[in-house]
Amino acid sequence: MSMQKTNAMADIKLFYHEAGRIKVSRSLEFLKKTPIENFLWIDLHDVDDEVEDQLEDFLKIYIQEEEEMEEIEMSSRFIETADTLVVNSHFLLPNFELENVSFIMKNDILVTVHSEDLSSFNETAKKLSTNPRNYPTGYHVMVAIMEMRVEKDADLIEDIIDKITILSDTLRDADEGVLMDITELQEQIMQVRQNIIEKQRSISNLLRCELMPTELSSKLTIVLRDVNSLIEHTKFSFERLNNMQEIFMGLVNVEQNKIIKIFTIVSVIFMPPTLIASIFGQNIPNMPFTSNSNGFWISICLMFVFSGVILLYFKHKHWL
Repeated sequence: MSMQKTNAMADIKLFYHEAGRIKVSRSLEFLKKTPIENFLWIDLHDVDDEVEDQLEDFLKIYIQEEEEMEEIEMSSRFIETADTLVVNSHFLLPNFELENVSFIMKNDILVTVHSEDLSSFNETAKKLSTNPRNYPTGYHVMVAIMEMRVEKDADLIEDIIDKITILSDTLRDADEGVLMDITELQEQIMQVRQNIIEKQRSISNLLRCELMPTELSSKLTIVLRDVNSLIEHTKFSFERLNNMQEIFMGLVNVEQNKIIKIFTIVSVIFMPPTLIASIFGQNIPNMPFTSNSNGFWISICLMFVFSGVILLYFKHKHWL
């Protein structure tokens, strides 16, 4: 069976050094025919099990299934042995779904496994061709991917902040649908925060890793500092959304109180006319004004007088 990719969606990229440049191949046969020390990154995008099995046999590594990556506990996502480093992580997609990504380092070669097309990987691949000297090993590529992923997370946070600002500007005139928008943004910011905290843990582990080249420590420290800054941004954004939710609920309560106030005033104003109409509407002999030709107009005047007195009283109390 051919070792070329067998699925239209699947893709395998073999990044290798040649004559001072970084080139790309998509054939496992090329991997077997080329000195292994020339390679620095093997990216597996939704490849089938047979390709993974062949790669495992050739590189003497173990590639976890997607189900295994999902079931791994947070504390077990970083594995370091004498010659191998495994980092399992989640990358956020534009729709805020999580994509399982596995990084496997052995003999200075990085193997990445993922099922979705990731822009951070594509942009890192472009950097390899423009600055090949900056990426002598797979460790440098892995750090570059982490840097790019943190930038993508920062972009996600900026987009959420922009949405929060727009929502805040229209808060007073918004209807009850704003609660759904606030809740959705809260869920998104929490997903980003959880994902960033995972990156924080992974990068901290990389800083302590004995296999990691020492010259990458400064870059990892800068990335970790950026991650910590993003965590603070997510915390502030979530608190801002909570405040917006409280403000909106307060505005809703004010509007409801205004409506209740109007109904209360109307009810009180019509109470005297209702009382007068009830009294003069009774069929009782010798009722005052019932035999008077002006009795009807007298009762109407009494209704207006009492209603006017109540209106003046409400206005004096500044209830109107």
